[in-house]
Amino acid sequence: MPIQIDNVTYYSATEVIGDLNVSRQTLWRWRNEGKVPLGHRYRNKHVLFTSAEAEEIRQFANRIEPIDQSDANQLKLFTHKRPDLSKA
Repeated sequence: MPIQIDNVTYYSATEVIGDLNVSRQTLWRWRNEGKVPLGHRYRNKHVLFTSAEAEEIRQFANRIEPIDQSDANQLKLFTHKRPDLSKA
């Protein structure tokens, strides 16, 4: 449940990750890499995000990017051809 502090609505990290269906580790990695807002420390323990910060995290989590050619070449490395077992 969001909390109000000085007329500002804050959401807990648990609420944000639950809404986005990502793990806590993923959110923390994004924060450490500077991809999403760091949030605010509350009572020296909990991390809270404003509505605007939560929306920024949501937009980052739901972004869609085209695969460029160098990425496409990398993906080919993970394409495995299965052996034809009918010839054995």
